[in-house]
Amino acid sequence: MSRSVVLAYRELPPDQLARLRAEHEVIQADPFLPGQEAAFFEALGRASGMIGALYPVGADLLARAPALRVVSSISVGVDAYDQEALAERDIVLCHTPRVLDETVADLLMGMVLAMGRRIHELADHVRAGQWDGNVGPALFGWDVHGKTLGVLGYGRIGHAVARRAALGFGMPVLYCARSPRDSGLPEGAARQVQLPELLSESDFLVVVLPLSGETRGLLGEAEFARMKPGAFLINGGRGAVLQEDALIRALDEGKLRGAALDVFATEPLPLDSPLRTHPKVLPLPHVGSATHETRHAMAEMATSNLLMALRGETPLAAYPLRRRS
Repeated sequence: MSRSVVLAYRELPPDQLARLRAEHEVIQADPFLPGQEAAFFEALGRASGMIGALYPVGADLLARAPALRVVSSISVGVDAYDQEALAERDIVLCHTPRVLDETVADLLMGMVLAMGRRIHELADHVRAGQWDGNVGPALFGWDVHGKTLGVLGYGRIGHAVARRAALGFGMPVLYCARSPRDSGLPEGAARQVQLPELLSESDFLVVVLPLSGETRGLLGEAEFARMKPGAFLINGGRGAVLQEDALIRALDEGKLRGAALDVFATEPLPLDSPLRTHPKVLPLPHVGSATHETRHAMAEMATSNLLMALRGETPLAAYPLRRRS
């Protein structure tokens, strides 16, 4: 098998970099790092394969990569990639589903607990030297066990969150999906509902939707108004699913008790974003899959995808691309 050029545009674990180098010439250039953008675009002209994440890959970039055959993303979401442009060139797009489901669900359940029991607020209270006696009602939290958990987007991660909530915390679970779907939980533990009921009945609403034309801006003024008074919103899908200005108004007006957000419409979150310092918001830097074990598993799967596709084999997870109609 002839050696090809592979462009690694994010840092890879040494063992996965060694796997790539055993079969191909590897050029490392991260366009997000100072001084590496020129090397990244120079390598594009020779690359048959790319492996990385987050950097937008569209028609203009692909025009500079005439030999490109495979793009392997170290991610589940593929909204950084112009699927139609890739399909036009018959370029294979790979991603890393499944390996991060449980880890992301751990974080989302942790965010539910943090909001209900006000963990981040109380930690700040202690750090600021304000703990000078018994904590009174002004700093009390709210029970999580027994409360209704709503899941918007019932894929693998949504199911993993529902399982934790129902079986671990005795929470009745409601879930909303595009088509009828079995809950995968014991009978009576979870029920599929339409969006209006999900919004009005959930004490904690966990959003795990991918970004698409259908989901962009899905939750706005009207949807937040429908939510149960005093509910918490947790978003671990994509930031642009929420209309952030409407969310801030709902928090300011007391319609929602709080929001825990791991994703934002613009990332990294701009310093002037009111979400960064809002007293009712727990903002995290998109760390759903950010554990040592899971990030390594994602890199390993992405490396396998790339090597298999360059050999002409079927990769572990090729994303089905849509061609222009």
